[in-house]
Formats: sequence, C-alpha cells, structure tokens
Amino acid sequence: MATWNRPCQKLPQRPLVAEPTAEGEPHLPMGRELTEANRFAYAALCGISLSQLFPEPEHSPFCTEFMVGLVKWLELSEAVLPTMTAFASGLGGEGADVFVQILLKDPILKDDPTVIIQDLLSVSLKDGHYDARARVLVCHMTSLLQVPLEELDVLEETFLESLKEIKEEESEMAEASRKKKENRRKWKRYLLIGLATVGGGTVIGVTGGLAAPLVAAGAATIIGSAGAAALGSAAGIAIMTSLFGAAGAGLTGYKMKKRVGAIEEFTFLPLTEGRQLHITIAITGWLASGKYRTFSAPWAALAHSREQYCLAWEAKYLMELGNALETILSGLANMVAQEALKYTVLSGIVAALTWPASLLSVANVIDNPWGVCLHRSAEVGKHLAHILLSRQQGRRPVTLIGFSLGARVIYFCLQEMAQEKDCQGIIEDVVLLGAPVEGEAKHWEPFRKVVSGRIINGYCRGDWLLSFVYRTSSVQLRVAGLQPVLLQDRRVENVDLTSVVSGHLDYAKQMDAILKAVGIRTKPGWDEKGLLLAPGCLPPEEPRQAAAAASSGDIPHHSGCPSGGPRGSLGPEAPTPPLPWPQ
Repeated sequence: MATWNRPCQKLPQRPLVAEPTAEGEPHLPMGRELTEANRFAYAALCGISLSQLFPEPEHSPFCTEFMVGLVKWLELSEAVLPTMTAFASGLGGEGADVFVQILLKDPILKDDPTVIIQDLLSVSLKDGHYDARARVLVCHMTSLLQVPLEELDVLEETFLESLKEIKEEESEMAEASRKKKENRRKWKRYLLIGLATVGGGTVIGVTGGLAAPLVAAGAATIIGSAGAAALGSAAGIAIMTSLFGAAGAGLTGYKMKKRVGAIEEFTFLPLTEGRQLHITIAITGWLASGKYRTFSAPWAALAHSREQYCLAWEAKYLMELGNALETILSGLANMVAQEALKYTVLSGIVAALTWPASLLSVANVIDNPWGVCLHRSAEVGKHLAHILLSRQQGRRPVTLIGFSLGARVIYFCLQEMAQEKDCQGIIEDVVLLGAPVEGEAKHWEPFRKVVSGRIINGYCRGDWLLSFVYRTSSVQLRVAGLQPVLLQDRRVENVDLTSVVSGHLDYAKQMDAILKAVGIRTKPGWDEKGLLLAPGCLPPEEPRQAAAAASSGDIPHHSGCPSGGPRGSLGPEAPTPPLPWPQ
C-alpha cells in the first residue's frame, strides 16, 4: 500500500470571508452575500448546465430537485423557481455565456470566482450525499468560471481536513505542507460556516474512525456552540455515515462472505492511504510472472484520487491467462508469422480459416483460459454492480478504470447497473482500455443513464493478439479495444492508443503513459516504465488535453482529474498507422 502525497498547490493569499462579527457568530454562506441579480445568475447557470449535461429523462428528477434546493440555499424568492426548473429542463440554454459574464463582473467574484465553486460544493454535500452528477456539475462550473480544476481537489481535501486532525511526519515536504495549511485556513472557516448554517445547523462530516464529539469540540471556536453541537447530534452522525458508509472503512471493509455463483475471489485492496470525497477502483485484466504478478502492479502511478482501490478477482484463472498470453506471444515472434499477420489483421476480425496455420496450431494454448476468464469477468462485473448499488462505498462518486478483461468487468458492471432503477448518480467516469467487448454503439447506449461524466474507450488498431483471442468468443465485427465506439454522446471519448500501445500486453507495462493519454492524473516523477525518477530528472509536465473547440458547440466538461476532459462528439478519425509488431 502506498501513501500518495500530492504536490503542494499554493492557494492565493486573499480573504475569502469576513471575520465573524462576534465570537461564535457565523456569517452566511458566501453565495448568499451576492446581490439578488447575481444569485439569480448563479442559479440560472447551474440550471442551464444541468440541462446540457443530463438531458435524458431519467436524470430529470435529480435536476429539478437540485434546483429547488439551490433556490432555497440562495434564499431566492420562490417566484423564480418555475424559471429555474425551466432552465434545468432545457429552455434558455443560449443565455449561459451571459450569466457567466454577469457573475465574473460581481465585486465579490471578480478577483475570486472560486467562491462560487466553494458554495456549490457546500450545496452538493449538505445532505450527506455527494451525487456523481453533482460533482460533474461542479467540475463543469469550474471550467466555465475559468477556475483551475486543481483547486476543486484542494477544496475537497480541505473540507475533510477541516473536520479531522491531520498528523504528518516530519519530512522534506513538511514546510511546504505547513504553508499549504496556512493558506487553507480561511477556506476551512468558509466551509464550516457555510455548512453549519444549513438545515438548522446540521453539519456534514466524515467517519472512518473520527469521533464526532472530538470534532465538535474543536469546531466550536469557529462555528459557534449551536453548529458544534450539531456535529455530535444524531442527525449529524447520520449524515456522516451516509457519505462514507456505515462501516467507515471504505471498500476494504467489504468481504465476500460466501461464494457468489461462479466467483471464487472478490476483494478490494487499497492502493493508497487516505480518504477522499470521490474514489477510484482499478481493475487488472490478467496476472503474469515477475513484476506483474500482483493486481496492484500496473497501477503504481495512478493518482486520480487520494482514495484508490484495486479489485482482486479470480487470481488463479488470471494467472493462467497471463501465462498463456506470454506463451503464445513469445512462440510466434518469428518473421514468417509477422508477415502473415500483417496481411491478416488489417481486414479486422475475420473467419478463423484466414488466420495463418502457424498461429492456429497453438490456439489451444489460449482458448481455454481465455474462455474461462471471459465468463468469469462478466460474473464479476455483475457482482461489482450490486456492491456499488448497495452503497458499500458510501454515497460518493466512483470512477472505474480497467484494462483488457478488467475493462470487460466494467462493461458488464455498467450493463447490470443500467437494468436497475436507482443506478444514477453513482458512477462519475469510466475508462475501458483494450476492452474485449462489443463495440457497436447500441450496446453502449444504456450506459448514458449510469455514467455521469466521461466514458473513455482506449483502443489500439494494431492489437493483433486481442483480435486473435477474441475471434472465437464473438461474431461481432466491431470490438471496442480495436476501434472507436461510434456513440454520439458528450460522455463518450475515444482515444487511439496505437502510438502508445504496441501490443495487448503493453496495457499493463505502459499504464503510466496510457493514463496520461486519456487524461487521468498520474503521480509526478514516474516515467513510462513505472520507475520512480530522481527529483532532478522529472520530465516536463504533460500538456493538458485541449477542451472541445467552442465553435463546435460541445459542452466543456472535465472529470475529477485536472488533466483531462471529454470531447462532446467524436472527432475525425486519424489515418490508420502502419501495423506495429510487439517485440
């Protein structure tokens, strides 16, 4: 298990809230200190954004409920509620830019538009339920107001730090960390004051070993005795439990009590230490000898959240599969097979008779373990769906990332969730890399109501091994791991990894470079081989992926990671590069 220390992100030195007028007397949330016209613009912009982000009918109740709560939070007149719900239903979208300009001219927001993000985060968390759609909205508003997305991560971490004691060991980063805490002090005060004034003083907090009375005692000097008492109240504890789950131990607290169908192994292993308001689950596609014999090995550089897990599933069968993949690859690395495959794979998935005889002669090495793992990955995906639907992770957004059969687990997880009524608001983003699943858009259509943020399909056109092993399992001519998924939806982002991945086994070996390519944050100081670099040899920061062109009308949306965002529609297909051959 690794402890991830994010690089210090210094916040501007600026007063965010006025000092309390008297000891223990809290000010109103900053959003309420805006003029009535600007509070209207703030709410209207949220309504328009919700209609653009979630136009599907199944998301309509959430959008309406969110706007009702926001109008009440901002103390706007109930007379504006029909207008706001109309915005949330898709009317008046052309006015978004106008409302942005109005807000940015406000005296309070002119030099500090982050105030809106702070306030919107408080609104999203006030009921102890951080809906994935709310987080996507917060990220979207962050982009519209030109606030760096790194600051949202800092706000979320600050929110947790403000409710618990942080104990850090002395290190070379201790001084920088102390300065960061000093810069956050007023941010903490804002969050506590804002949340303390909602719903009769009920304040949200965290569990995970945190004693509510202790926190209440420490917060009394900031939010006053009434707000502090709420922290220790039954209502406050109930809200805390809702957010982080009753166990308070994250997904590591889940244990499969007995065998579920054909599943023999299903366990969450922590990749990092810490708690976060959004979590990430990484799913490995096979195991192999040497460095990649563990589930966590490919994810050493992953830094999407402070709270990350990898799913350990069916290790015995995944090890057999990994050994078979390596055997078939090493046994065919000769010039005869190379030349034959170059002409064969270019035509896509074709009948088995067109494959070279030298390749078919060793097919029995891979067919059985591949078939077994195909079946079990589907069952594991369905079981994962029910774990997430039962809120074992609490009420927080979840991002799923997987490669090969791990991506297939995610595919069947989404497929299973889509059949349930209460599937919305759980999954924020999903990343499927080299997925051995159907690539027809109709099979991905139901995922629109499950995934709130991005649906990333990372594929490699020259992945002949995936093409070969998938030949007997499906008659589909389109495979997601080999080509784009042509679903016209702002969520779907196809990423051609042909320049990064030279073969199917590279999905484990090149994970750091792959994550950067799809816009998922990685730990600083890791090169493409997953080796920790010396401090003086750090590579220059990867450029962020450009957002969709404004002229295209696409919606600017970013995931929780600050380095990526989806394209609202599929761009032109890149020319097919020469077929690479794995060495």
